[in-house]
Amino acid sequence: MTGVQTCALPIFLLTLPAVLALMACRPGELPGGASASAFKGIDITGAEYARRLDLPDPTGRERHLEEFRGKVLVVFFGYTQCPDVCPTTLAELAAARQQLGAEGERVQGLFVSLDPERDTPEVLGPYVDSFKSGFVALRGTPEQTKAAAQEFKVFYAKVPGKTDQSYTVDHTAGAYLFDAQGRVRVFSRYGAGVDTLVHDLKALLAQG
Repeated sequence: MTGVQTCALPIFLLTLPAVLALMACRPGELPGGASASAFKGIDITGAEYARRLDLPDPTGRERHLEEFRGKVLVVFFGYTQCPDVCPTTLAELAAARQQLGAEGERVQGLFVSLDPERDTPEVLGPYVDSFKSGFVALRGTPEQTKAAAQEFKVFYAKVPGKTDQSYTVDHTAGAYLFDAQGRVRVFSRYGAGVDTLVHDLKALLAQG
């Protein structure tokens, strides 16, 4: 119904607050329920969240949303040991940027780690670079990670494994798309596919 998913736990148990928030702020609704949105993802133009992101990259340099204005920005929360959602999302963004050709250079991704304990700078940077997606990796302290996730209404929780270091992390699966003016516009649901992502990136790029 919403496209907001987690890695393992039931959607309806975990993400209802985020789902309601996403649905409540969809603009462009016409009488009779028709939508005037130009996007195939969930149109969240005007959302009063996802306004700040201040985290260091693997080199220790503090990065901010504002520095990427002028580009269409894709923000995704995940972790390097994610078995399927995260690598699929990174691979799809790489494919989308390739399909966009020269315009793909105007698309910038940010991958925010939800597992700073294991996603050390030595692990995180090479992991993201391996997808050749153009993503910048971000990793904060546990406290910074929690604050960033709350700002973006992202759910995440550790799921214990057989050992202390073999846990997984259930998390909201989907990417936030920002226009070149730095405004969050679209929640791109996991599983929507490369063509849907390309369509929405083109729409944002066309807006300048």
